[in-house]
Amino acid sequence: MSGYPHTLNLWGVLSQSKRIINAHSRHFLALSVSFLLPLSFSLIIYHTLQTALFHSGSNLFHPHPSHLSFSFFTSTDPYDPIRNLTQPDPQSLLLLLAYTLLAAVLSLLALATISYSTFHGFYGRPVKLVSSMKSVLYSFLPLVATLIVSRVIYALIVLLFGLLAVIVVQGVQFLGFEVGYDSNYLLGLGVFVGVVVVLVVMWLHVNWSLAYVIVVVESKWGYEALQRSAYLVKGMRWVALSVLLFFGVLIGLLVGGCSSFLVSVGAASGGWTSFGVILQMVVSSGFATLLMLQNIAASVVLYMYCKALHGELALDIAEEFAREYVYLPFDNEKVPHVVCVVQS
Repeated sequence: MSGYPHTLNLWGVLSQSKRIINAHSRHFLALSVSFLLPLSFSLIIYHTLQTALFHSGSNLFHPHPSHLSFSFFTSTDPYDPIRNLTQPDPQSLLLLLAYTLLAAVLSLLALATISYSTFHGFYGRPVKLVSSMKSVLYSFLPLVATLIVSRVIYALIVLLFGLLAVIVVQGVQFLGFEVGYDSNYLLGLGVFVGVVVVLVVMWLHVNWSLAYVIVVVESKWGYEALQRSAYLVKGMRWVALSVLLFFGVLIGLLVGGCSSFLVSVGAASGGWTSFGVILQMVVSSGFATLLMLQNIAASVVLYMYCKALHGELALDIAEEFAREYVYLPFDNEKVPHVVCVVQS
């Protein structure tokens, strides 16, 4: 199968993942309500909750108008992220830590259960809620370990490029050149290093986009799962990048826009308990939940097609469906490449 080019693209991944979700709609609805809906709601409400709890004169139900002039692009709110980096509030940091931990746990639980169900749904197996929940027992800690390993590598890359930038500046100063901290050259160096770091991290993120699916499906974890993902995604990097950008941009705009807009809507509607604000939170959380569900399912479908592209899926299908023909469409709108397996 790897001998000729594939025709799979973003829309093929989306259509296949949507088909699996629709075939087990109630099952995926239960998983989404259990894990993704609380995650989506917390992402949208976090800024509002932080503003209400830690700013003097702010009230969660009837906020003061001076705390509500916040937009997606600019903020005149007393909560200034730059200021709090230099003058951190212990209570605010504690809330951030608790929120980060909650979001990470919900994300990993959703990844474990939805990936497990999508994988079995891809083969047409019956999916059961109890089985999906039980899969967490085997995959949660490996997912945590893989997450930690990937974040440590990201941190080391950022640290390495930061040290290189410092070495360059110190070297220039050692040669007798004066470098001011407000120099345009120093600013240009910082921008260049930042762009390089973003590109490197993005490249790694694309290569590791299947790692969490591999943890759930293949019981590999840590650096081994990252290596396995980098191998499988070869030849499909543009598809993986398009999936990441598609869902990343949509979810980012939805959550970021609704989170920042929520405060100003609260002022116009008479507080965060007004019907309009509650409706906005419910609708926004619902759409974000659907996007996250589709994102996880699309990652599993992409994993299956990557295995097919590397010639690994035929044996799996032969073992799964003995004496049957199994077709794997790569693009419904074109003449499809198929995996056709017959075992006598």
